[in-house]
Amino acid sequence: MRRRRKRLILDEEEDPLGGVANLFDAAMVFAVALLVALVISASVPELLNPTADITVVKNPGKENMQVIIKKGQEIKVLNMTEEVASGQGMKLGTAYRLATGEVIYVPENAT
Repeated sequence: MRRRRKRLILDEEEDPLGGVANLFDAAMVFAVALLVALVISASVPELLNPTADITVVKNPGKENMQVIIKKGQEIKVLNMTEEVASGQGMKLGTAYRLATGEVIYVPENAT
């Protein structure tokens, strides 16, 4: 009877490296997640800095355009609409765009 039991144990041996395959899969998933996080943070590192100020425009010129403003820890999201701003005020001067692309501001009361 002892011989038979030894024989059953020998037939049911498991692969000693079978668990390594699962560790390899988990390591690959972790590495891909780390690379994705690195690429995202490399494109806009200011989002991770708590003291940095940044303004991001999503979908510029489209109907669903958004302006995201981050000042320190505070984040504001502005949704653009078709409404035109209006109010009372006074003319401060005139801005001109040159052929080089420069913009020059000339105050109204310039001497």
